[in-house]
Amino acid sequence: MEIQELTQTIKRFRDERDWRQYHHPKDLAIALSIEAAEVQEIFRFKSPAQIDAELPQLKKALGNELADCLFFILLMADDCGIDIKEALHTKMAENAKK
Repeated sequence: MEIQELTQTIKRFRDERDWRQYHHPKDLAIALSIEAAEVQEIFRFKSPAQIDAELPQLKKALGNELADCLFFILLMADDCGIDIKEALHTKMAENAKK
């Protein structure tokens, strides 16, 4: 599924629940930060060796949290009129120059 299709699916999901009222860019940024912290929580207090050993068991939880992050990234990009694919390509080109 393309990014635009994913974004439309997310927007339908949001709109069916009347959540747009809670999705000002500030609120989306806060939600994204919380979800990113939940990604970190999966790895908290684990050594690299433990993570490597436990990754098969962690994949479902990690996938869920990454999906939550993507949900808010795509909504924020769409709501703010940002072409996220273009933004990513531009940022990668800038990083390559460093």
